[in-house]
Amino acid sequence: MSSHSPLGIDQVFLGSCDEVSKTLSFRSPTSTLVSLSPTDCKFAKLSFGENEEDVVSDAERLSAFYGNAINDFYGTPSGALCVYKSGDAWPVRTGPESQRIIREARAVHGHPMQATWPALGEGVYKLLDDKMVRWTSIDPLAFAEAGKGTFSPLLIWIGVEPTSLTFELANTAAEAVTFLLAEAGFSGIEIGFRESVVTRSTAGPKMLSFDLFSDSVPEFRKPFTPALGLAIAPLKTPHYEGTGALYLRESNDSKRVFLLTCAHVARPPPVSFDTGLARKTTSHPREGVIALGDSGYTSALKMMMGAIGDLNRSIKDWGVVLRRLGEPQEGESPVKIQRRHEHLDLWTIPDQRLIGEVVHVEPIQADVPHHGFTKDWALIALHNDKFDWSTFMGNKVYVGGNLSSLEYGKIMFPHTEDQANYGYPEDGLLRAFGVVQPDEIHNPQHLDSNGEPCLLVVKNGLTTGTTIGRVTGMDSFTRVYKENDIDQTSREIAVLPYGNTNGPFSAPGDSGSIVLDRNGRILGMLTGGAGTTNRTDVTYLTPYWFIEKEIKKHFPKSFLYDVVQKNVE
Repeated sequence: MSSHSPLGIDQVFLGSCDEVSKTLSFRSPTSTLVSLSPTDCKFAKLSFGENEEDVVSDAERLSAFYGNAINDFYGTPSGALCVYKSGDAWPVRTGPESQRIIREARAVHGHPMQATWPALGEGVYKLLDDKMVRWTSIDPLAFAEAGKGTFSPLLIWIGVEPTSLTFELANTAAEAVTFLLAEAGFSGIEIGFRESVVTRSTAGPKMLSFDLFSDSVPEFRKPFTPALGLAIAPLKTPHYEGTGALYLRESNDSKRVFLLTCAHVARPPPVSFDTGLARKTTSHPREGVIALGDSGYTSALKMMMGAIGDLNRSIKDWGVVLRRLGEPQEGESPVKIQRRHEHLDLWTIPDQRLIGEVVHVEPIQADVPHHGFTKDWALIALHNDKFDWSTFMGNKVYVGGNLSSLEYGKIMFPHTEDQANYGYPEDGLLRAFGVVQPDEIHNPQHLDSNGEPCLLVVKNGLTTGTTIGRVTGMDSFTRVYKENDIDQTSREIAVLPYGNTNGPFSAPGDSGSIVLDRNGRILGMLTGGAGTTNRTDVTYLTPYWFIEKEIKKHFPKSFLYDVVQKNVE
């Protein structure tokens, strides 16, 4: 008896694909839309962990002191609970069968406080320190009912370590912050506390070519290609994973090509000393970096196996129709055999996925003088023999997969008066070039669907794939604690999810992703996020204009990898 199915696929492998298909919430590769998040957004109940009793107790614990604990921030990706909010109560629905109002965090632009916020924000977090508040993030923003315009005034949204802040202290701290802002001449600003933590998002053959049209299944091929959004991990610790940001040339006189990523991705703090690395001699041990760490490879493999299982089940359902067409011939086409060999056989062992080695890692430093941003970047020297440079497309981000071209256009160009440069990137690859400067970060020129100014951005990361977000108008501050001591305090560019149905903008594993505006200009590199679970409410970036200056201190002649034009026959 043949060990292969009529399609020429090993029966044991096909059976495994069927099992994977049953466990995955997978859609056909011909489908135009896949959820932006690995898990669906569910607002029917709050979700803070696996233990539902813990969720209920958290809600009851906070609601006993603040009545709107479960209402104020309902709809955020992590389902954030409110410890306390100052100002007038936000509207709620009443009645025995009424449902909670789903809310969205929104950016605030053009507020009178915007110009002085960097100094005022520092004053706010120092005041919180004086009050012994274990804060984790400070985000100036506003809230809206889902799909509608902003209804709240400017809100200083303060994250605190879970269970660390009492209602009484929250009330006292909010009054003190309100007084501080009033003394500076700004009134009518609300203060809201939520429980939230800040996390840094870590989690053989040549890299394959990527062509949206000539490749029969580009969404499955993408994880094995050098398109930006490349999943990477240290060879020695492949379970600590992140994402590659941009390709850079060392200089015009050098053939070395670097991949930019976060320092905490190249050398994860849990297993590496934060001493930095400048590998200028061969005496230093090599620190290899691979494409696709443990979960990245497993996810890519499961996605393909799930698709095969889905299609096999569809074939069984349409068996009668297929029989009318005659019996299929044994064996796969040479192209299919080659592709399966590329994806499965040549990528199984981590050593076969080695693409380069770490050449420079900056010691992670928060609150860098003059700007306050975090210094957290590293460069990986790529192995030339691992890349097919004749098909290498350079710095292009794949914006497909989760969104059709029509959906991408509707989200990135939502307002009729702001569609002058409307268009979908060729082959779904958005070219990264130019840099978004500070003035435009804080005073954007785009319009959202409600006609409000906004800066819409896109990224492709290991965990969440292609996602779209909106940049807040004022920078955020973050705090990370190490045991009982302050470890890092930093200033960040903040990105909010676009709407409440698309899921979070990022998740653990997306660190290192480059974030672009809709025209391809580089905004920044993703370094972490804030939320109560693995669902992130606010994503944090280090601006690229700052990173570029830091890189130039060590590699003064470096520049973005040249644009590679696609050959047209």
